[in-house]
Amino acid sequence: MLANFLRRQNNDTTATRHRYSQSFEELLEYETRSPEDPHTLNDFLEILIKIRNRHNDVVPTMAQGVIEYKEKFGFDPFISSNVQYFLDRFYTNRISFRMLINQHTLLFGDSACLAQPKHIGSIDPACNVAEVVRDAYETAKMLCEQYYMTAPKLKIGEFNFTVLCVHVQNSMRATVELYENSSEGLPPVKAMVTLGKEDLSIKISDKGGGVPLRKIDRLFNYMYSTAPTPRLDPSQTAVPLAGFGYGLPISRLYARYFQGDLNLYSVEGFGTDAVIHLKALSSESFERLPVFNKSAWRHYQTGPEADDWSNPSSDPRDASTYKANR
Repeated sequence: MLANFLRRQNNDTTATRHRYSQSFEELLEYETRSPEDPHTLNDFLEILIKIRNRHNDVVPTMAQGVIEYKEKFGFDPFISSNVQYFLDRFYTNRISFRMLINQHTLLFGDSACLAQPKHIGSIDPACNVAEVVRDAYETAKMLCEQYYMTAPKLKIGEFNFTVLCVHVQNSMRATVELYENSSEGLPPVKAMVTLGKEDLSIKISDKGGGVPLRKIDRLFNYMYSTAPTPRLDPSQTAVPLAGFGYGLPISRLYARYFQGDLNLYSVEGFGTDAVIHLKALSSESFERLPVFNKSAWRHYQTGPEADDWSNPSSDPRDASTYKANR
């Protein structure tokens, strides 16, 4: 149903499907070409760069398609489950494709390792995690200041860049919106990095007011966002700070891609901790990819099952309206 709607209603999303077909056909040409021919390697490098650039806008384009679908048909739990299943697998494959393309172009391109001579392609064998956290903070700070004209400070206690940047952005937005009229100033966003025997963990903490427990799972749903819905506007140079609903779910896919994970722990009325778990040893960080088989196909065919636990029939009321005046 989603695919049929996107084909009818969203030209950009339909174009994305055609671009993937085009890229696949272009790569097939190299199946029979000899790797001994130096022109083959150069041509292959150029086509990889072309393919990577062609798919730069896939994530916001797909997010816009999901938003338009939700606006037209509303929210349906069964459809949402299928959308979640499909996009998790789609974006995980995209992460893998782009990692391999970036690694190849950095190793064999003309500018190979010139900017970062100690790197092996995109891999830094001596990665300083605290510096990566600071870089993510500076990027999130710039975006936050574009929208709110201010940003909380960062305190680090003693990677994947995309994962960290998303969570620092979320923490900044929640903090600024909660304290925008406060005379006390903005409390800092805190980061803690720890290395254990098995895990490298990064915890990002804020005092942005937290999230109700019943909404935690929704934060990882592509059809849900706590921010106002944005619109893609080619005339605007600023990227929307939030609202597409893909920041958290894709961040979790990045962590899970290398056998890690991402968890949120929130105290409503206070703040939220986002904990990123990564494998400490590279030998344990093998990629996690979706398998396309009959089980995957049956997932789309199976109808929703009735819930076998009792649930409230409506959302809870706002407890603040019942507090006694003091």
